[in-house]
Amino acid sequence: MDIDDLILVSVDDHVVEPPDLFEGHIPARYKDDVPKLVERADGTNAWVFEGQEATNVGLNAVAGRPLDEYGVEPTKLAEIREGCYDVARRIDDMNAGGVLGSMNFPSFPQFCGQYFARARDKDLGLAVLRAYNDWHVDSWCGAFPGRFIPLALPPIWSPDLMAEEVRRMAAKGCRAVTFSENPEKLGYPSFHSDHWDPFWKACSEENSVVCLHIGSSSTQVVTSVEAPIDTLITLTPINIVQAAADLLWSPVLRKFPDLTVALSEGGIGWIPYFLERVDRVYKQHRAWTKQSFGDRLPSEVFNERIVTCFIDDRFGVESRHWMNVDHITWELDYPHSDSTWPAGPEALAEHFGGVSDEEVHKMTHRNAMRIFSYDPFAHVPEDRATVAALRAQATEVDLTFRSSSRLKKTGTGTVNVLDLAKGTSASA
Repeated sequence: MDIDDLILVSVDDHVVEPPDLFEGHIPARYKDDVPKLVERADGTNAWVFEGQEATNVGLNAVAGRPLDEYGVEPTKLAEIREGCYDVARRIDDMNAGGVLGSMNFPSFPQFCGQYFARARDKDLGLAVLRAYNDWHVDSWCGAFPGRFIPLALPPIWSPDLMAEEVRRMAAKGCRAVTFSENPEKLGYPSFHSDHWDPFWKACSEENSVVCLHIGSSSTQVVTSVEAPIDTLITLTPINIVQAAADLLWSPVLRKFPDLTVALSEGGIGWIPYFLERVDRVYKQHRAWTKQSFGDRLPSEVFNERIVTCFIDDRFGVESRHWMNVDHITWELDYPHSDSTWPAGPEALAEHFGGVSDEEVHKMTHRNAMRIFSYDPFAHVPEDRATVAALRAQATEVDLTFRSSSRLKKTGTGTVNVLDLAKGTSASA
């Protein structure tokens, strides 16, 4: 399939929140108490809320930097590409990358709103969280209808409030909500408890997908204090493998048969072995572990209920027939260091040799549209939603590398990120 004809919907990208996000969304009595973006004495930015400081405003938001300037930074908005926090510039960057639709996970509130959950005044915490969700749906996603899949934060400290927020957001057209890959690591009950049942029930009834993003337990796999950062990056997907096993063996999916869960940024290459392993464990050990899936196998439950995604996972795509192709989705991960932006289409071209057009359409956009109740074509005609059509709208978007410190072109010339990703060395 010609990459220019692809239609791309990314189910995992990230937003760096702008300073004015609470304006017009917070009740008047709380307007002076909302989180505020401040500039510290060293020139870096931080969000401050009830004295809590969220020090990294755009963790790993490195899109557009030279590869040797990647890191866990930046620490101020001035070091970040405008498309990270300005929705109009985000659309420009999406067009330049040939991306029609995008789901955006939060930055400073953390993946499931832990920053707001730590509020001493829980009424204030709830008001701030709801204001965040309203900003995300109304101001960020609503600014360009059809271009974003809305995603809600949960008030994780109360399952009943979580259920209320799921229903409130569903009424606004938001059918996805973030949650932790391992809530026990955050000091809450695990998947194996009935503590979360009101939340699961609301998500089931509202057809809201629960998104478990890697790192949403605020923990990483660490093998040794002496291990280099490469070890941690390599093992990052193991968090989601652990979450999949924990969830599958818990009562959740069997107790709520209409619940759908997405493993966000988890990759797919590991899934065939995982499914083989869980089925063998079930057959070999259920007589004494007392697990029961009725007349089903664990792999069948996984394939029916769990949504997966990949960025750059050639082996996973080649192994697609060992999993549910109808639940495989694609992600760009803009603006993080694992992202293939702006060359996502070119990266995908290497995956799709021998893959039927029907399967390509499923993995690149149709599955995401169905699963997340998302219909971009109600706003963007299908013939204007292709990689080629979107890129034609972005010919003025600057794709040259920019320095992390001054956002200026690096070196004596300029290097086009897209040309570099294609394997060329165009420079001026």
